[in-house]
Amino acid sequence: MQKEGSKGKGNGKRRNLEFIVIVTWMGTGSSLLAGKRSNLLCFVFLRFGRFAEFRIERFVFMMDASRFFFLMEESREVLNSKEDCGRLLELGNLFNLFLDLCMPSSSPRFVLRGLSVSQIKKCIPKQGKQSAIAVAVQSNYPVVETDASNNVSMIDNLFNSLKDLARKGHLLKAFETFSLIKLHASSANRDVILHSISSLLYSCTNLKSLPQGKQLHAHTISLGFESHLVLVPKLVTFYSSFSLLADAHIITVNSDIVNPLPWNLLISSYVNNGLHGEALSAYREMVHKGVRPDNFTYPSVLKACGEKLDLDFGREVHESINAASGHRWNLYVHNSLVSMYGKFGELDAARRLFNQMPERDAVSWNGIITNYASRGMWKEAFELFEEMRLASAEVNIITWNTIAGGCVQTRNFKGALELLSQMRRCGIDLDPVAMIIGLGACSHIGAIKLGTVIHASAIRSCFDGFNNVRNALITMYSRCKDLRHADILFKSIKTKSLTTWNSMLSGYTHMDRSEEASFLFREMLFSGIEPNYVTIASILPHCARVANLQQGKEFHCYIMRREGFEDYLLLWNSLVEMYARSGKVLSAKRVFDSLRRRDKVTYTSLIAGYGIQGEGKTALKLFDEMIKHRIKPDQVTMVAVLSACSHSGLVTEGNVLFEKMSTLYGIVPAVEHFSCMVDLFGRAGLLNKAKKVITSMPYRPTTAMWATLVGACRIHGNTEIGEWAAEKLLEMKPENPGYYVLIANMHAAAGRWSKLAEVRTYMRDLGVRKAPGCTWVDVGSGFSPFVVGDTSKHNSNDLYELLEGLTDLMKDAGYVAGENFSSEDEVLEEIECCNM
Repeated sequence: MQKEGSKGKGNGKRRNLEFIVIVTWMGTGSSLLAGKRSNLLCFVFLRFGRFAEFRIERFVFMMDASRFFFLMEESREVLNSKEDCGRLLELGNLFNLFLDLCMPSSSPRFVLRGLSVSQIKKCIPKQGKQSAIAVAVQSNYPVVETDASNNVSMIDNLFNSLKDLARKGHLLKAFETFSLIKLHASSANRDVILHSISSLLYSCTNLKSLPQGKQLHAHTISLGFESHLVLVPKLVTFYSSFSLLADAHIITVNSDIVNPLPWNLLISSYVNNGLHGEALSAYREMVHKGVRPDNFTYPSVLKACGEKLDLDFGREVHESINAASGHRWNLYVHNSLVSMYGKFGELDAARRLFNQMPERDAVSWNGIITNYASRGMWKEAFELFEEMRLASAEVNIITWNTIAGGCVQTRNFKGALELLSQMRRCGIDLDPVAMIIGLGACSHIGAIKLGTVIHASAIRSCFDGFNNVRNALITMYSRCKDLRHADILFKSIKTKSLTTWNSMLSGYTHMDRSEEASFLFREMLFSGIEPNYVTIASILPHCARVANLQQGKEFHCYIMRREGFEDYLLLWNSLVEMYARSGKVLSAKRVFDSLRRRDKVTYTSLIAGYGIQGEGKTALKLFDEMIKHRIKPDQVTMVAVLSACSHSGLVTEGNVLFEKMSTLYGIVPAVEHFSCMVDLFGRAGLLNKAKKVITSMPYRPTTAMWATLVGACRIHGNTEIGEWAAEKLLEMKPENPGYYVLIANMHAAAGRWSKLAEVRTYMRDLGVRKAPGCTWVDVGSGFSPFVVGDTSKHNSNDLYELLEGLTDLMKDAGYVAGENFSSEDEVLEEIECCNM
């Protein structure tokens, strides 16, 4: 291009007016201009007036007019479609914009090489000779006015366009618009540049654009804005979003801003990243620099104190809050104080603060309830929950789940399910946590019908794909003795986690399915999944139940060789239980003594082991030791210690412990404890006391309880109470054939053959058949079943010869069967004879 002389008086007004036009035209669709207009990118930067002062800083790209004319001329000859006409119209409008800006009507300042303006305009359709401003508006590009009085309006339009582009995530276009703003902005427009950078930083934060954000930071330093109140919070947020907290800290410290906002953002970022010590250090530095904390500072600081368990500093912050706030009260700060003292275990202080609150929200109630729940103080948590509902406070799903989980923890499984039902009635849909709680409650009480309802709800909510929910479903079905559905769920999971394997293993061991449990465990190992402490804790009780002591010892060795298992008390408790239930009490005691930490489960397992061996006094000493260590017994512990007294004939001690259950330990006696007392009195021959326990207890007697009393009457020859108990037992129509044998033994001992016939009739009418006795024998390579009277094995003669030898050894050792008692098979034979 060549510049010609300027004519006309109307151009003086434009001397100080700066224009920049960015036009991007990407050709698509039409085959007309394919290959000839892949991209038409025109950047025109023109300054009118004194051309010696032109400063073309960027985006200067003048059009090749000859090529443009060639395209226009070619297009006129081949316009065949509506789309082609539209493309040509747009092309004409673009070029018309170029002419309007470059060629003022009074006198053109530029002449295109080799072409006159008239030649070019011949190729432009009439529809294309429109205003350049209209074209720019239609193309969504900022329009540059030609009057100096509208410069401010132009800057505002550019700024609004930048904010819109940044908000929509068009970062590149937003930066291009920012370049235009900088070119046109004067010293009076510094605020526009400042807020433009703020918008761009916000967009970089949301889009995770670290390099662009760093470039903006460098630009703010060059402009001297690095300590401005508008930009410092944005910079702190930007670097914090990338976990570059050291950079965020430097920016905050160097800003010297007295406003607490940057410090609040920094402290909150430290807390969110788990850097509680750094958060407290930043707070100290903030106060030291004279920046006054506000109500947005304290919640993060108090949370950091609670997580660090820094009670002294927490109290110091509490005092500063009281000093700074005076009579002003803030709900969020007060909630944070309640939560902090709860983390410290200072529940009295937390409750006092809670009671002093003039108003409470859901966070307030949930905070104080969680404080008690986290300490296992469920009674107080339940009471607060009831108060919350009476106060008509909104109960969110977190609080519902906390209380329902507490019911499961306190073994109030029906209460947990009732709470979930109330949630549904209140219009709250069950989330995955609530479903897991409900499934856990169903698995403990065998409520498979309700469990399937929760399963259906999980399918409708698409929560059945969650691993935790699927694992809970497997556990529920297996604990409810529906191993078929548990196995279907298990096999439907393509990628099984360790928890999934553990859930299925736990189901098999719970059902005493030893073969399936062993096979599944081997399959898990072959699949490359390494067992954890939960796996071994599930398998060890199975080893004890099937008397597979050798496998239990192998697991013990595995635990000793592996690092990281020493802190899992659940695992060591299972070892103690395995040895104790296998009759190896000394081995159990050695494991017990090796533990640095013990809980009630540890003590209960060993107490039960001593009780089975008839060492009741040793079990009582262990119980006393447990109480001295301030380990509170639970219902299972009391069953173990009462059973130990029963097996050792410690009637007085057992009676005293039963009385202390409710008065001293706060345990309401359950039906299991009354069964222990019936057994205790029955073994000691105190049959009237045993009868009184059954008739006066607040529960319906179980079949096992009546059978216990019948067995005691048989031993001590009390046919009167025995017949009464036998009648009660037969009324319940038990499915256990052993109970009928027990009754028959009692009648046979008393010579009541007519009663024997009645027993036989009962068994025949109910379809009850005595299954042959079966045991498992370890033959080295595995376990082999051994059934009474079985002669199918090839070495059965040797086995029976060995059995007779063992019987002789038992007799020599003084173990002689009572003369008044017969074996079950002998009794059944007598029953058969009576019916002949």
